[in-house]
Amino acid sequence: MKRRWTDIQAGFVDEPRRAVQEADALVASTVQRLSSTFSEARAKLEGQWSRGGDVSTEDLRVALRRYRSFFDRLLKI
Repeated sequence: MKRRWTDIQAGFVDEPRRAVQEADALVASTVQRLSSTFSEARAKLEGQWSRGGDVSTEDLRVALRRYRSFFDRLLKI
């Protein structure tokens, strides 16, 4: 993706409108990919604790730690 971004920037001089259109497409694609990846990760986290009332406190503690780690990853984007 970084290489593609570099190519887009380089193309701006010759075709500014096309460069902006390509930048928009690249950003949209990246957002979609990130959204899909993070949605899948969140679903896995939810599956670890949402199996009803028979979840131990220890399992919930581990789940909360994993959510914290996941949340930290989201904030670094």
